[in-house]
Amino acid sequence: MNKIALFPGSFDPFTTGHLNILKRALTMFDQVVVAVGINHDKSGFYSMDQRIDIIRQAAAGIKGVQIIKYDILTVDICRDLGVKHIVRGVRNMIDFETERSIADANRILAPEIETIIIPTSQEFAHISSSAVRDIIRHHGDTSLFIPLWVKLPEVRL
Repeated sequence: MNKIALFPGSFDPFTTGHLNILKRALTMFDQVVVAVGINHDKSGFYSMDQRIDIIRQAAAGIKGVQIIKYDILTVDICRDLGVKHIVRGVRNMIDFETERSIADANRILAPEIETIIIPTSQEFAHISSSAVRDIIRHHGDTSLFIPLWVKLPEVRL
């Protein structure tokens, strides 16, 4: 029986911290579905297709990774796919409290689905997608924050 987890997020863009969580999740699950969601509270920096392409590049050669997009409740995409575990990464206690609240709400909506919270490895704890977007906006070097083999699309600012 394949153990499958869903790793949801906006991934705008996918960072080395996200890649760290994905690789560590794959030590617990046979397959991890990276689910790129639309967050209506955020304006997207990269298009959905660009974000998926960045994740494809970052995960190239890693077995057990599937990438999808979705625009429904996370627990509903889990049910649609038959997934019983959600993987979330946290960088600090603020992230943990946010993710715990989301996990609690998801447990009320779907008690059969469990959330696994993975703390990001310390060397990636300072990386956030919003910080990377700011570096891009100001034409800075993203090489310490994005996997080296990933070519980010040009952004018109």
